[in-house]
Amino acid sequence: MKIAFGIFSGTLFLLTILWSAGLVGFVSAVPRTVSDPASRTEAIVVPTGGYGRLLAGLELLRAGQAEQLFISGAYSGVTLLDLVGENREDLPDCCVEIGHNAEETAAWIAAHGFHSLRLVTGNYHMPRAILEFRRAMPDVRLVANPIFPQHVKVDDWWRYRGTAGLLVSEYVKYLLALIRMPFTHASFRGNPP
Repeated sequence: MKIAFGIFSGTLFLLTILWSAGLVGFVSAVPRTVSDPASRTEAIVVPTGGYGRLLAGLELLRAGQAEQLFISGAYSGVTLLDLVGENREDLPDCCVEIGHNAEETAAWIAAHGFHSLRLVTGNYHMPRAILEFRRAMPDVRLVANPIFPQHVKVDDWWRYRGTAGLLVSEYVKYLLALIRMPFTHASFRGNPP
């Protein structure tokens, strides 16, 4: 009994060390800057989940960084006006489409024949987003365009309970996405992130 408990305790300790080391590695991979702010792509994709993401995507579209913008993951029935709220001056005259589930992102990219996209999302979400978009669209050139929410303090993250909780949650989701990868067949024209 003592030997079994010792093995269990040792295994648990080792797994905790590995998990913690992975968390530190994950946080170090969270971008602190936009590494390629100038490259033009055919499309911009903005997963919903933060108002700042949409504003950044619209600004990039207006600046001519891409031909079209796709907003992914909006609730059914939501319009662009709903998403921008009172900031209607931020609306472009064209070139914005909204998808209501993940499947539509890959289908939209394929339908337009695009081979490059700029992915606009929170810096804390970028590692998982890149992983899943690369899995779904291996033939598409991805340009990461993180935004930096003020409430997410990536440097010294362990000092801020909210940021620490958010990063741990993202790390767990990232691990689950890694675990899922061998069991999902994805391609550019197939399963999306």
